[in-house]
Amino acid sequence: MHLRKQAELQSSTSFAGLFARQPLGVEAAVNSSTSSFRYTIDMTFPFRYVRLMLALVLVFVLLPVVRAQEGTLDKSDPKGITVEEIIKRFSAKEKEFKEARDQYTYRQDVKVQTLEGDTPDGGEYKQVFDVSFDDKGRRVRNVVFAPQSTLVRVGMTTEDFDDIENRLPFVLTSDEIGEYDILYVGQQKQDELNTYVFDIAPKQILGKKRYFQGRIWVDDHDFQIVKTYGKTVPDIKKKKNQENLFPKFTTWREQIDGKYWFPTYTRAEDTLKFAIGDVKIREIVKYSNYKRFGSKVTITYQGEEVKKVPNQQPEKPQEKPQ
Repeated sequence: MHLRKQAELQSSTSFAGLFARQPLGVEAAVNSSTSSFRYTIDMTFPFRYVRLMLALVLVFVLLPVVRAQEGTLDKSDPKGITVEEIIKRFSAKEKEFKEARDQYTYRQDVKVQTLEGDTPDGGEYKQVFDVSFDDKGRRVRNVVFAPQSTLVRVGMTTEDFDDIENRLPFVLTSDEIGEYDILYVGQQKQDELNTYVFDIAPKQILGKKRYFQGRIWVDDHDFQIVKTYGKTVPDIKKKKNQENLFPKFTTWREQIDGKYWFPTYTRAEDTLKFAIGDVKIREIVKYSNYKRFGSKVTITYQGEEVKKVPNQQPEKPQEKPQ
């Protein structure tokens, strides 16, 4: 987002949201500051190990603020499987997930607000759109609801729209795994799920390509990412009045059709520190009404329906009360 007017507030970063295999009333909040440290699973040299641990401390300062339904981080090595095998398996599953999600229709609801403290100040961008297919099987994006934006202090950029649609539902496939350094952090309970935890960051920033930097939680049964926390990088700073900054966010996934973990809820609440002032924003993205392409098709004979494939809709995660 780029700055439109000088902000008049300063505040800390916080996150809250919902996470579950099925939607439950769970809140999680994380305070953090990020930087461009590189992570790796190579801990051969003690000095490198110490440096990585220091980076981890800086990236995840004061982690637990509210951790309902979230277990203590167990830093022990995984049992019965190597870290390298976990990475190999979840990156392969992520590729399957990405290909499968491309065969689903869904609705995406986006809301971005500027805040005074914790209260919306009236500035808001909102859009609801359906991702579906045309009669030739090509993916299309149909806007359902798009009122005039009332954002005054910040403006939405092309990178914001691209991140909302493509990077907030972060995917790390076997095709992309080589672009990232990965550090195994431990194991942690997320609701009823047992997960492996990894910190990841891009090895290098190439051209105008955008990346994810932060933490991921991988289900130890399905070997799919079920939660991500971090931000898209890099921030874009050309001149004092030409800054394009991006908030930290958390994305939760739910199991759809009993097989794939699809994103259902993203929440960001962060203070963007522009050179001429801070602006606190809240960003909420909901993904709903997942249907495999073709599920709406019906066959009729003499005007009567012969077969109807039932729609499958996940329950919507409960949103934190405003």
